[in-house]
Amino acid sequence: MKNLKLLNSVAGAALVWAVAVSAQADPAGEGLDRIVIADRKRADIIVSASRSGDILLPENYTGSALVITAEQLEQRQTRDIADVLRDVPGVAVAGVAGQTQIRLRGSEANHVLVLVDGIEVSDPFAGEFDIGTLQADVGARVEVLRGPQSALYGPDAIGGVIAYESASGRAVPGFAARIEGGTDNTINGALRYGAAGDSWDAALSAVVVSTDGQPNARGGTRDIGRDSYTLSGKGAAEVSEGLQLRAAARFIRTEGRFNDSDFDPASPTFGFTIDSPRTRFTNEAIYALIGARGEALDGRWTHDLSAQVADIARDTFGPFGRSNGSEGDRVKASYVSALRLDNAHNLTFAADYEQEGFRNTTPGGFAFGGRREIEQIGFVGEYRYTGAVFDLSAALRHDINDRFQDATTFRIGAGYRLTDTTRLRAAAGSGVKNPGFFELFGFVDGRFIGNDALRPEKSTGWEVGVDQDIGDYARLAVTYFDSELEGEIFTTFPAPTFIATPSNRTTQSEQRGVEVSFNARLAEQWSLDAAYSYINAEENGAEEVRRPEHIASTAVTWTAPGDAASATLVVRHNGAALDDAFTDPSFVPVRVQLDDYTLVNLNARVALAEGISGFARIDNLLDERYEQVFSFVSPGRSAVVGVEARF
Repeated sequence: MKNLKLLNSVAGAALVWAVAVSAQADPAGEGLDRIVIADRKRADIIVSASRSGDILLPENYTGSALVITAEQLEQRQTRDIADVLRDVPGVAVAGVAGQTQIRLRGSEANHVLVLVDGIEVSDPFAGEFDIGTLQADVGARVEVLRGPQSALYGPDAIGGVIAYESASGRAVPGFAARIEGGTDNTINGALRYGAAGDSWDAALSAVVVSTDGQPNARGGTRDIGRDSYTLSGKGAAEVSEGLQLRAAARFIRTEGRFNDSDFDPASPTFGFTIDSPRTRFTNEAIYALIGARGEALDGRWTHDLSAQVADIARDTFGPFGRSNGSEGDRVKASYVSALRLDNAHNLTFAADYEQEGFRNTTPGGFAFGGRREIEQIGFVGEYRYTGAVFDLSAALRHDINDRFQDATTFRIGAGYRLTDTTRLRAAAGSGVKNPGFFELFGFVDGRFIGNDALRPEKSTGWEVGVDQDIGDYARLAVTYFDSELEGEIFTTFPAPTFIATPSNRTTQSEQRGVEVSFNARLAEQWSLDAAYSYINAEENGAEEVRRPEHIASTAVTWTAPGDAASATLVVRHNGAALDDAFTDPSFVPVRVQLDDYTLVNLNARVALAEGISGFARIDNLLDERYEQVFSFVSPGRSAVVGVEARF
């Protein structure tokens, strides 16, 4: 708490600054539509692209963003959010039991900031979020910002931001229930209730995803299943004119099996995944946020104060009991003051205080079991100009950290409407990523030793793009990006023990590529969403692992008149990629190639009665056999049928 005095001083100065500026503002300015989030009128609006809490239309955003709407999640019968992220340009997904990673634009998995209802959900232990634990609530939506966002959100946002938002009670009122079952003893269910009054709204939701799974070792017979439970709630109330309170909470528990690698150097399968009886894991997380938002000057000047907590525990178990464990927690407080000067100009100041803690709970006494903490304060200044033809945004952030060197990051972007149907845009920014607790202090007896001398990674990147409207019902977006990463943290295996330990690279890592997205209403009942990415991620000229050069997806949806029925075909292609294989007795990794693969999913829905529909889904229709991580075989074909009711 040693920095609280500084935080209070800067916050007070910001208030004085805002009052002085507001005295010069045009009181008649109308600016952007400042509707309450629960009452959004457009499904593709963007909220996470600004710290002000204002909504931005895609045609005014100066960077690269994609919104996965609630309708699209429903059409693709999405259960795991990780699956639908494969349809976003620049996103690479790779998962095994107990950990699913996402990489944006060739960055590392821990370079992506994930927000759930505004709560930062990464695990301080690993420095990243297991996106495989995020199941889709009824009515939810996802925003994906690609490119450096540290100027707005601080460390963890080098590659970009993924913001998941559950529906409010006002946006999706009433009762909804879903139950489905299918192959591999799969049973999934969801319940939701939303309600709203003149000055309040609330929603409660529960989601269960359960399956016995399939073998994930080459030639294995042990099914790798999981059970995931999510309880969540959110609400808001206007307690007086211009003052709104809000709260959100989420509990996630995932239990599952996993297979380990063969660590017997004399075995022909050394370094390969093998059936590992009685190995399992549990991940449990609690997230909560409370906030208050006040308005002045006819809503042109807002103040927002919020506090959030995250508490994550992860444990793995072997044949003889618990084998590994960690506990991570985060407390974060934020103050945001936003001033809309007139129809076009917007100023925002934000201050964040964050404390992260970690404790290694691995049994055996080999690792330090005490608690370690890191504190950080960040200050943000943001300016946005929104015009009929030209848009401009700029942000500057300074972070004060009690362990690492202070960091200053920036982001600037501009958009220009060349014609009524063509818009050019460009952006540049920088980012930082602090080492995670496991990289600093982690310990696995005989296999891994942390390095408390690590320094933060730093990135600088830029992009240029064009958005082209084709007629009234189609849009094409093409973006070229280029970024450089300094001080990349990697794992070394120094002789003579060859025990793994992290270090900062002295060479430079580069990520560049092209992203393409195409959305069209082909006919009254047909729609098409397509994406393609070319990603070239290298470190000192060597290709980085688990980053395919080519990624593509296409989703075609047919809807019957009156929404009496619908069907969606999704095709997702992942190009060949490299990975590390620990098949040498020294544990020094050997580079291997993961083959490309194409997944075809097909689903359909039909209305049975008012508010009741039946549906069916086949995932991996062609029964493709593929690996996202070396020697971990991903699931083959699966199918479910179910029924859904909404009242």
